[in-house]
Amino acid sequence: MRTVTLRRSLVALFAAAISFGAITQVQAETLRIGYQKYGTLVLLKAKGTLEKRLADKGIEVKWTEFPGGPQLLEGLNVGSVDFGTTGETPPVFAQAAGADLLYVAYEPPAPTSEAILVPKDSPLKSVADLKGKKIALNKGSNVHYLLVRALEDAGLKYSDIQPVYLPPADARAAFERGSVDAWVIWDPFQAAAENQLQARTLRDGQGLVNNHQFYLATKPYAEKNPEVVEVLIEEIRGIGEWTKNNSAEATAQVAPLLGLSAEITRVAVERQSYGAQLISPEVVEAQQKIADTFTDLKLIPKRLVIKDVIWNAPTKASPAKVATAQ
Repeated sequence: MRTVTLRRSLVALFAAAISFGAITQVQAETLRIGYQKYGTLVLLKAKGTLEKRLADKGIEVKWTEFPGGPQLLEGLNVGSVDFGTTGETPPVFAQAAGADLLYVAYEPPAPTSEAILVPKDSPLKSVADLKGKKIALNKGSNVHYLLVRALEDAGLKYSDIQPVYLPPADARAAFERGSVDAWVIWDPFQAAAENQLQARTLRDGQGLVNNHQFYLATKPYAEKNPEVVEVLIEEIRGIGEWTKNNSAEATAQVAPLLGLSAEITRVAVERQSYGAQLISPEVVEAQQKIADTFTDLKLIPKRLVIKDVIWNAPTKASPAKVATAQ
């Protein structure tokens, strides 16, 4: 009797172990992606090709929307997402905060896809006129660096203006109420404000910033799952090429996700850049300049070394082979 009881206990224990292992396996086979109402990932989500590609590997894709890059990278830092996209500045602030992230890839420059906007009847005519004014922006986002560079170019210091740090939805509300004098924002919020509010562009990123779109992953995920990261880059590059040749269809697919009209969405889609590549030395240098700028402004507490947080792709995904695959 004792032998039978022992055997049953062992069987139950073994079954529990298998069950726990299965649960762990399911958790390990979920790719959690953070995206915004911006960039190529929202196009990839609309297309659905990534899910089909990874289903063959037994991997489920879970998408989580964030209002901006800083918030997305906070999600990455606390472990709620594995992979996501932001503009140039959020990774700098995240690295300074100790986030365990890696730059994986980037898109070509899109300098017109962010701008300093003013109300249509604003008396402000140039960036120099912003001295002493209240300017809404999402702190640590791509437009933060645009504002810094635009002020420098106009002979102003960051301390010459009154920054009002707000996420996009709150910033738009403040802009509409007249609580701020200007709003620094990116697409599609930029395109929506231009269309719906007739907001006027004081200065966009041309001649000032690259406005690269970056793809980042948690270091543990990228190092443990390099083959999944490779698939992501391939799919992102593929949807970018498809979008360049099918902007009308891309607009139709993504507009419902953004909750915007096709007219507004198409402007944002066409101002974006496409052609994801692995991180180059030139891009590392550009990011280092951004990091040094914010250190000098004392907006981040210490000097950063960008090259320390670049993903080292497996040999078969080297930059040379990526270039030939395009």
